[in-house]
Amino acid sequence: MRAFGFLSFGHYVNAQGSQARTASDMLKQAVDIGVGADELGVNGAYFRVHHFARQQASPMPLLATIAAKTKHIEVGTGVIDMRYENPLYLAEEAAALDILADGRIALGISRGSPETVVRGYETFGYTGSNDPRGADIARPKFDLFMRAINGEPLAKGERSMTGGQMMPIEPRSSTLRDHIWWGSATRESAEWTGQQGLNMMSSTLLTEDAGMPFDELQAEQIIRFREAYREAGHKGAPRVSVSRSIFPIVNTQDAAYFGNAGDKNDGVGMIDGFRSTFGRTYAAEPDKLIEELKKDRAIALADTLMLTIPNQLGPEYNLHILESFAKHVAPALGWKPNWEGPVTGDEIK
Repeated sequence: MRAFGFLSFGHYVNAQGSQARTASDMLKQAVDIGVGADELGVNGAYFRVHHFARQQASPMPLLATIAAKTKHIEVGTGVIDMRYENPLYLAEEAAALDILADGRIALGISRGSPETVVRGYETFGYTGSNDPRGADIARPKFDLFMRAINGEPLAKGERSMTGGQMMPIEPRSSTLRDHIWWGSATRESAEWTGQQGLNMMSSTLLTEDAGMPFDELQAEQIIRFREAYREAGHKGAPRVSVSRSIFPIVNTQDAAYFGNAGDKNDGVGMIDGFRSTFGRTYAAEPDKLIEELKKDRAIALADTLMLTIPNQLGPEYNLHILESFAKHVAPALGWKPNWEGPVTGDEIK
């Protein structure tokens, strides 16, 4: 691990104890956390994307705002649900964001997570799926998105204006492809991600159960990704991120919130029709956290660690969590603050 960032689901609910009661609260507080995190040296500000839910849904305005107000921090998604996207419009937005952020983006894309509604992407107008989860439309749309950002001419021009030649989408960013990540939930999809020459995001959930600890399963996923990347003939240093729920306990408030939150074991259960493995929650004093996290094989293999944050507890407390991790835990794991330069992956030879 060389870098860490925060991953927010962007929850908001008008209930006791929540400091994010409206969409306005959630979005403006997300900006505050992003700006404060940049000042702490945190490397990334990442946001989940969910539709038909009281959570973050349309990330581009938020990412652009944080990028405009910061100097070093990377902004990104974990992940955009491709089932809901127009690939060409997303390509235009992503290129504009990459340009405005000076390349400080990590755009995670995937099939998406389990939905609040039934086949919600069809309500958005994206029909034709024969899969109950819509996976059969996600990857073809992603393929079109990648063709677009690579500059492939996709539409025949009007003869009087272009001479009838095929035209690519605009704007385009020459660095955008290097900043595209695929959200992988299985070892098989990790291999596919490597074959495509993409970066890989892996979260606190894998939709498979191989009878091994979560960190070992995720480590195998990372190894398979890098092997597939190399065997496909790609050259470079692809990035890999993993997510964890980690809460350093440094005062009585931390103990009140998370003193009993730590898990000794991973979880296994059904989600979206798959028997899945869930990563444990880490909550302890910094010295104990360091000891436990050093044993996590996947964290050791990844370049970036994403900390899931309880955004409804407000910017002040969430920045306290990030500061505690930065001061008391991250340096022992190999962390380099954002002002030391952009994060790089491991060179594949």
